[in-house]
Amino acid sequence: MVESLAELDRRLSAGVRHLRGWRIVGLDLRASSDALAACDTSRTTFAGCRFAPGEAERHELRGALVLPGVEAAPIDPHRDTLYTADELYDAEPYARSLDARAFAWAHERTASDAALARALHDEGVDGALASWSAGRRLVGVMGGHALDRGGAGYAAAARMGRLLGRRLTVATGGGPGAMEAANLGARLAARTGPELDEALELLASAPSYHPSADDWVRAARRVIARFPDPTDSLGVPTWHYGHEPSNLFATAIAKYFRNALREAILLELCDAGIVFLPGAGGTVQEIFQDACENYYATEDRIAPMVLVGREHWTETLPAWPLLRALAKGRPMERHVHLVDTVEAAAALLAPE
Repeated sequence: MVESLAELDRRLSAGVRHLRGWRIVGLDLRASSDALAACDTSRTTFAGCRFAPGEAERHELRGALVLPGVEAAPIDPHRDTLYTADELYDAEPYARSLDARAFAWAHERTASDAALARALHDEGVDGALASWSAGRRLVGVMGGHALDRGGAGYAAAARMGRLLGRRLTVATGGGPGAMEAANLGARLAARTGPELDEALELLASAPSYHPSADDWVRAARRVIARFPDPTDSLGVPTWHYGHEPSNLFATAIAKYFRNALREAILLELCDAGIVFLPGAGGTVQEIFQDACENYYATEDRIAPMVLVGREHWTETLPAWPLLRALAKGRPMERHVHLVDTVEAAAALLAPE
């Protein structure tokens, strides 16, 4: 995150030209127009910044997310219910929605009163999530946020969500990619395979939230309108990753400001086990965060772990050998699995 012109100038002077994934917050960028024009800002987030005429539009056309400044807290610090997609996506374009306004406010406002408001909000979401989860058996699906709609990996994650959602309540990190696909499949758990295929085809017209979050949202809304009466599922996203919008397919959304809190809660909730689809840094972190909990747990408190993708988890990112070595001789040993297909994973956690 860049919060001062001095820091921005230092980085640009050092020759940095790829700003993908950067968050630039609250800066007057009118004198930096030429320098930024020479940079790749295709996935840069600008929150509460001032631009020379036409410059904000230039970066939006490249795929940047430009969020206006927010003076007052857009969220209710005393919230006691989970969110719905309609609440988070209450306006178009996306930059004017509650989801985007809350992200911009969280990164613009760092004073103690704003910090207190965020802490109170997350405490309220905690209570609402505990109430919603009571009496349900939750199964987690973790995986990469970069999976595009229309791809084979996305379709596999959607099939996984549908298979698990028939017997368990699916919970994900609530973001795009594999998380969205699993929430989609869970939403359509009572539907047929051809109906899921139809939904996937409708979504393929907007593969990603880049370059247009609005097209991405509209495609999801078409699926939601086409297939009413959803099966419940949960998303637990965070405004820490506000440049990755929450997916619309979870029927209940527990959105947090503090990512560390959100990560721990999501893993703790999944008492029926967790499936780890191919992913990168975030998924690897989740594997070993979950493994640590299982390593020290008594056998009656261990939740199964299923890694999908033998080549990915033994060669591309060899998490499996370490996980297996960690589990050896522990009560968790018989609860960790490596499979090649989502169907095999679903058969382990939610057998027909």
